[in-house]
Amino acid sequence: MPLIILRSALFHVAFYLNCTLWFVGAMLAWPFPSDVMMWFARSWARTSLFLHEIITGARVEFRGLERIPKGPVLVAAKHYSAWETMALLLFFPKATYILKRELLRVPLFGWHLIKAEQIPIDRGQRAQAMAKMQDEAKAAMGRGRQLLIFPEGTRRKVGAAPDYKYGVARLYGQLGVACVPVAMTSGLAWPRNTLLHFPRPILVEFLEPIPAGLEPGDFFKQVQAAIETNTNRLLAEAGYVAESAPSAAPSQDKA
Repeated sequence: MPLIILRSALFHVAFYLNCTLWFVGAMLAWPFPSDVMMWFARSWARTSLFLHEIITGARVEFRGLERIPKGPVLVAAKHYSAWETMALLLFFPKATYILKRELLRVPLFGWHLIKAEQIPIDRGQRAQAMAKMQDEAKAAMGRGRQLLIFPEGTRRKVGAAPDYKYGVARLYGQLGVACVPVAMTSGLAWPRNTLLHFPRPILVEFLEPIPAGLEPGDFFKQVQAAIETNTNRLLAEAGYVAESAPSAAPSQDKA
């Protein structure tokens, strides 16, 4: 444990220094199109992930990259930590996240999000927020962007029962594009609600795309089953043993 504490502390120092470097440097992108800001975002993500792997010892493996379609697509990923918010940027050059509006208030970082044409959502006004989000998502698709969403809405603890929100199905029904589910084990190495990082494997798998045109209810069941079943498989491969495996049955939460 002392070594884990030391590695975690070193990573936090390196990570925030790296953030400062790239966030200040990205101010150069403000006069230019959003693609330039996305280049800075991917560079920040790539260097941050490199630092995490070499300092904490968390081995990373990406699988199924050949399954990622070109052009506009909906990406639905398991969400354990900040790690995947950076990692997914590497594979989607025109990534558009649906994120909490509060993030736009973070100095520099929030301003860069606006320039990068990300989609904020006010979770305090669900009906209006959903309609606005769908309109902005359609517009992003029209510009050839890829829409990235975490269907559970917030980070989850490894082993916690799934809590998928129906909003991902509404988006899928509105956008008319294929969806790539993503399973992963990032929560083993970068758990939520702790400053510690662990030298545990991060396995990420891009799963078989779900084609456009399904009924939203059928899609909702399929995307949750795909992500949960394959995440549980990857967790087992990484050595995680759950006291009781979380069910892959669809949540009844229709938020």
